[in-house]
Amino acid sequence: SALLGLATSIGLLALLKYRRLIPLALVGGLLLFVLPQTQEYVVRLLEGFAGADQATQMRFGEYKDALILINRYPLFGVGFTGVPDIDIYLGVSMLYLIIAENMGLIGLAIFLLVMAGFFMMLLRAWRRGFEPGLEAILLGYGGAVCGALVSGVFDHYWFNMTYPHMTVLFWLYLGMATATILVQKSAAEVQA
Repeated sequence: SALLGLATSIGLLALLKYRRLIPLALVGGLLLFVLPQTQEYVVRLLEGFAGADQATQMRFGEYKDALILINRYPLFGVGFTGVPDIDIYLGVSMLYLIIAENMGLIGLAIFLLVMAGFFMMLLRAWRRGFEPGLEAILLGYGGAVCGALVSGVFDHYWFNMTYPHMTVLFWLYLGMATATILVQKSAAEVQA
């Protein structure tokens, strides 16, 4: 999941700023699949996508159990104190399902709306243009948030009460990217 998040972040940077590096990145990606040193990683990745490794099979069980829990408590979830039923448990290795378990479908919808709003704000600001110093900062934070959201499909660290520092880091990146956008916007208004 972290590897996919990293690839997404790099892909976003390449797409927005460094398009001439896309062919080089594709060659590098192909090299990862053929170099002998990377074959263990490739096999593990392919097994994961095929659902053939034990970790992925365990995740499928977690997903099924999470959907049972969400089906029982769909609107507001079970909260952050634990599960009221003895036959189900709280915890799944997916950011979006764990949000739905804790905060229900309403909480998940609000989270997704906030993320969509953030990326709309980021793209609108990007189209207006940035000074080089702020541009690099925005690309870094935007890529980090995008990578975290992609890695969240297969991992839960960004919303897990066992790892509160990761949750804080995620929202800090989002806040710093928003602050960068607002600083650029106010500087552009002063110049106009």
